[in-house]
This record gives sequence, C-alpha cells and structure tokens, in this order.
Amino acid sequence: MIHPIYRVRSFEILSPYTLRVEFDDNTEQTINFQPILAGELYKPLRDLTLFNQVRIDPEVHTLVWPNGADFDPATLHDWSRHIEALTERAKKWERALA
Repeated sequence: MIHPIYRVRSFEILSPYTLRVEFDDNTEQTINFQPILAGELYKPLRDLTLFNQVRIDPEVHTLVWPNGADFDPATLHDWSRHIEALTERAKKWERALA
C-alpha cells in the first residue's frame, strides 16, 4: 500500500474551529475540526484560545497545537474521506468519558 506524503504549506483560520489548509501539491482543504474535538488529546482544543495557537511543525510539515495534538498531513489532505470515521471515533471517546 502506498501512503502518499503531503506537507502542509500554509493555513488560515477562517472561523472558530475551521481552517483552510494549503498543501505542497497546490491543493487545499477547508476543515471544520469541531466534530472531532473529543478525547484526551483533542477535547482541549475546544478552547478557542488553544485551538487558535495552531502552527505548522517545521520538521513534519503538519498542523500542531501546544498540547501535542496533531494530524497526519495525508489525513488533512484527504479530510473528506476521513471525517466520518473521525467523527465516529470522537463520539466513542465522548461516550467512554460520560
């Protein structure tokens, strides 16, 4: 199985929890992260102050947050293919913590 390698080149905060992400293959995704902000790692990002501290890691070229949250650039690149599974996983995390 070939796993494509993408690099995040830039991003822009469009609205709460929503980023436009540009990749090194000149494509972009507009991603609303709100549905997946659950669990130990991602739930803290519901705090917009923390969420808005997103940066691009200069070594792995993906989005990272100060609490250690990050995403595989390939997942970000193909977000529409992954959002359903990610949302279901977030719901399971929420139920487990309830």
